[in-house]
Amino acid sequence: MEEQDAARPTSERHVPVLKDRCINLLAPGFEAARKRGETPVAIDATLGMGGHSEAMLQRFPDLHLVGIDRDEEALALAGARLEPFSARTDLVHAVYDEIEDVLADLGIPEVHGILMDLGVSSLQLDERERGFAYSYDAPLDMRMDTSRGQTAADVVNNYSEDELVRIIRKWGEEKFAGRIANRIVNARADKPFATTGELVEQIRSVVPAAAAKSGGHPAKRTFQALRIEVNEELDVLERAVPAAVAATGMGGRIVVMSYHSLEDKIVKSVFQAGSKSSAPLGFPVELEEHKPELKTITKGTEVPTAAEIAENPRAASARLRAVERIKPRRDA
Repeated sequence: MEEQDAARPTSERHVPVLKDRCINLLAPGFEAARKRGETPVAIDATLGMGGHSEAMLQRFPDLHLVGIDRDEEALALAGARLEPFSARTDLVHAVYDEIEDVLADLGIPEVHGILMDLGVSSLQLDERERGFAYSYDAPLDMRMDTSRGQTAADVVNNYSEDELVRIIRKWGEEKFAGRIANRIVNARADKPFATTGELVEQIRSVVPAAAAKSGGHPAKRTFQALRIEVNEELDVLERAVPAAVAATGMGGRIVVMSYHSLEDKIVKSVFQAGSKSSAPLGFPVELEEHKPELKTITKGTEVPTAAEIAENPRAASARLRAVERIKPRRDA
């Protein structure tokens, strides 16, 4: 991390994406809890630097917040930022598909709002030594939780060419996956990859310049693929969204911001399935158990306004979806 950046308050280093919209979408879930005489509980499943959580705690003085993050440094920074609200917060080092276990450990039966802000965080992008960015040279790491798991260097140095083609094509949606994988395998035979700069150099050598003009930085898609593979991001998301639905009480809401089509496809699939009747086709009467458990709050995906993108360029690719639970939980 740059020294001058580290010295700045977390609130200045991090602008939460679509902050007001997210909180306005979650608010009715907290109100529903109050009407039942319950203390509203929210989960910030991807705590990051705590911007969304801080705004929620400021706006709702009775809210109890559970913050989850796999990045220990993010937890420490968010903890300092949220210290004024420590009596109303539980910050947990976990991956967000572990919602059920986290709530069980805290003795919380259900929640009234869940926010997921997917992808790589501002903290991880800004810390050069974490190796998430292709724009400067750094160790080839890319782990969101630096306390465990394989690094991006492990992947590029140890995966077979076929495996590299698969992940770069599938997770990066990169049409030059074959060329890139072949180049990686040939280059690592001379010297294993250790830094992002070494990898970028090899990718540049095989991606046509014309493709870079239309598709952005030539390494962008490969870096996305490696990050997803290292952190098992889509596997985690496939478990996390149903876990969020299962943990949300009546009238509670789930808000998810995704940043690429692969994430949004998973979120859309779970939300759409929960918003449809499960009655067999042609069934004359919709029984209670067949009724949808979710109601879609957003029409398709919502995107940031031009003003929001100008204030926070990282919001540009954000896609927001939200649902509300309209049927009691199965174990409620």
